[in-house]
Amino acid sequence: MSASRPLHRCRACDAAFGPVFCDLGEMAVANSYLPPGANLEAEPRYPLRAVVCSDCRMVQLDHVVDAEGIFRDYAYFSSTSSSWLDHARAFCTAMTARLTLGPTSRVIEVASNDGYLLRNFVEAGIPCLGIEPAANVAAHAIAVGVPTEVAFLTPETAEDIVARQGPADLVVANNVLAHVPDINGFTAGLAHLLAPQGVLSVEAPHLLAQVDGVQFDTIYHEHYAYWSLLAVERLFARHGLHVFDVEHLPTHGGSLRILAARDPRAPSAAVIALRQNEAARGLDTDAFYQGFNARVGKVLTDFRAWHCAQQDQGRRIAGYGAAAKGNTFLNAAKMRVGDFLAVADLAQAKQGTRLPGSHIPVLSPDAMLALNPDEILILPWNIAPEVTAQLRKAGFAGGIWTAIPEMRRL
Repeated sequence: MSASRPLHRCRACDAAFGPVFCDLGEMAVANSYLPPGANLEAEPRYPLRAVVCSDCRMVQLDHVVDAEGIFRDYAYFSSTSSSWLDHARAFCTAMTARLTLGPTSRVIEVASNDGYLLRNFVEAGIPCLGIEPAANVAAHAIAVGVPTEVAFLTPETAEDIVARQGPADLVVANNVLAHVPDINGFTAGLAHLLAPQGVLSVEAPHLLAQVDGVQFDTIYHEHYAYWSLLAVERLFARHGLHVFDVEHLPTHGGSLRILAARDPRAPSAAVIALRQNEAARGLDTDAFYQGFNARVGKVLTDFRAWHCAQQDQGRRIAGYGAAAKGNTFLNAAKMRVGDFLAVADLAQAKQGTRLPGSHIPVLSPDAMLALNPDEILILPWNIAPEVTAQLRKAGFAGGIWTAIPEMRRL
């Protein structure tokens, strides 16, 4: 993987950077799990600092690590979360009805991962296509019958797909805006994929929720940007896309589903209300973005105090969920091998590896429970109820915790 590239101006509008939003120092790349026999001392680390654009207000990293190196062989599989599968299924049902999709329609999902969403359209007999840059993940989608092209979305790849297969009535881009270094090229590609009356559906964690919940662990090198409706609308407007509806979602600690189209449409009451809320909170001012670092520091201090107290009592601590957000958290907290027995994860691709940065071993849930931990910290707090139910069903009777926005026993 190449070294990170420092930036000095906004990737979306080329304006100067404003305040630092969150500075987490130097860290390993969050989804670069270390295989057995890897040289742990040679693991690269890069600056991880988020800043805000002084003009369009896009929050973004000021050092960019090569996306080709990160996403060509990726360790995240969407289908490992049952709650996320339920979310995707409900979306497909709702959009099929709203847009009257059928056998003559076309759906394209960008960053389609392992086919977790599009397989619902396949089952409904609606033609679809996934665009996924990670070949290892795309192979899983193809194996379950989801047509998938291995590619990064650019204006050129969008033009090629439309020329071969035609434009889409629905283009889906869930939790991918954060992952794109060339945000203008990507957005131009989204616009090009759309039929003249087509609808673009984008889901992204909401910056307001991130700030209110002190969700600093969603900051990692694979996430180049963090989104408000304000920043999304300014980006989309530059590419002829008009936001006409928005929905608040509980996913990922609080997300937005933003609907946009190439043809101008009257904004819904929900769009108008969210614009007003973001304005009232001051998202177009520097003051909103300042002070977040101090709140992050308190979360980490409180966690370290809890961890020391557990160790002083001889309690054995394990983690659950080898998610990227968990790696940001563990590395920001300076956790290392010996501080945790292990971290469990359902994804077989992660089992047997070591976490980036902390080098804590990743095991299957059964293998982790066999180590007899007294306390388990759930790192992907956004799916804590699902994980808690799994652990209790497996017979774990000890303490189950989350650490964001504060230490809480479940």
